[in-house]
Amino acid sequence: MESSVDASVSGMCRIVRVGGEMDYESAPFFRARLLAEIARGQRCVVLDLSALSFCDSAGLNVLVAVWREAHATGVVVVLACVAPSLRRMLSITGLSDVLPAYATVAEAGAAGGWS
Repeated sequence: MESSVDASVSGMCRIVRVGGEMDYESAPFFRARLLAEIARGQRCVVLDLSALSFCDSAGLNVLVAVWREAHATGVVVVLACVAPSLRRMLSITGLSDVLPAYATVAEAGAAGGWS
């Protein structure tokens, strides 16, 4: 599956659908595209990971970079539709504390009353 990032706006949230494999080879693509989405000025960004087929440590580093940039600029980032393997990596590394994950995009958007 080819790497993809597609975005739309729903209420106060920017919904960013991430697809493909987020690994060492694709990390620069995802980092650039996701940081660009953070910079668009929405107060809340939901990363919809339903089409993400694989994520390794390089992909996890991308998510950390996105969270750091968002946090520094006052943007809230939440995750939606996270695969069990990635959910486990987030939990083991403690990142689930700063990158909350929700079962659906709707739940993620509604979590803080942003949708």
